[in-house]
Amino acid sequence: MNEIASLHEPVLLERCLEILGESLTGDSAILVDGTLGLGGHSEAFLRKFPQLTLVGIDRDENALKLAGERLAPFADRIHLVQAVYSEIPEVLQELGINLADAVLLDLGVSSMQLDQRERGFAYSFDAPLDMRMDGSADLTAAVVLNEYSEEELSRIFKVYGEERYAKPIAKQIVKVRTQTPFVHSKQLTEIIAKVVPFIPGKSSGHPAKRVFQALRIEVNSELEILEETIPAVIDSLKVGGRVLVLSYQSLEDRIVKQALVAAANSSAPIDLPIELAEHAPVLRLVVRGAEKATPEEIQVNPRSASVRLRAAEKIRNAA
Repeated sequence: MNEIASLHEPVLLERCLEILGESLTGDSAILVDGTLGLGGHSEAFLRKFPQLTLVGIDRDENALKLAGERLAPFADRIHLVQAVYSEIPEVLQELGINLADAVLLDLGVSSMQLDQRERGFAYSFDAPLDMRMDGSADLTAAVVLNEYSEEELSRIFKVYGEERYAKPIAKQIVKVRTQTPFVHSKQLTEIIAKVVPFIPGKSSGHPAKRVFQALRIEVNSELEILEETIPAVIDSLKVGGRVLVLSYQSLEDRIVKQALVAAANSSAPIDLPIELAEHAPVLRLVVRGAEKATPEEIQVNPRSASVRLRAAEKIRNAA
């Protein structure tokens, strides 16, 4: 277990325990960890709340296996399921659970996935261009690079990676692949480094970072799934239940913010003189805006540097 735990340091762990713990005091509380990963957050919740039952969801079969080993001491209180987090309502239904008391989503790629070279998530070393969170899926980063049109590649890099050099990168990829198909990450990083200029004092990080992010999002349909997930999570919560989301890039955080804020405001038309019950807010925001990690946490866990925490409590069932 210690070896598995060393692979990943849970982000904002104490804050997650504090916020979601408010809704986990019952004798038969249900926590859904929709992004189980290596089970770091889940283990802490299981230890702190001995009455808690965990439903751990992940699309990565390898993560579920490792998390299962880590959480073995709590085997009688856990259900581990391979699924996408937008499928939380279906997972609960199959387990015979009506509603959850809390839902945790720790978005993005895990440290374990980045460190496993054969997965192809990282640009820092050469690896097969895979990037699938679910190894049984058909679409890989290599397929995207070798088969998508120049226009499609440019759109992905611009929208999902917010890459200002999306067009010239896409053009160069299409040119190169006519001679040599893309198989390994080094081929891609070398092309990007030639296209994206290094500007002293302004350039930060590896020039391939944004393109790799865009490819990962496309391969795993991350944003589309996330858009479906937040409404599904709200429907899956008991009144008084809480949802907490950790996001690591602006595209994710924007989706989470818009969904939570919309549910925390009245849906009544502006010109309606009286707010009807069905228009009343469904959520109450638990934190103001998005919370960030403290400098102390970032020093201990550098992955938390870009995190944005948002949380809300369900105050009524939707009509």
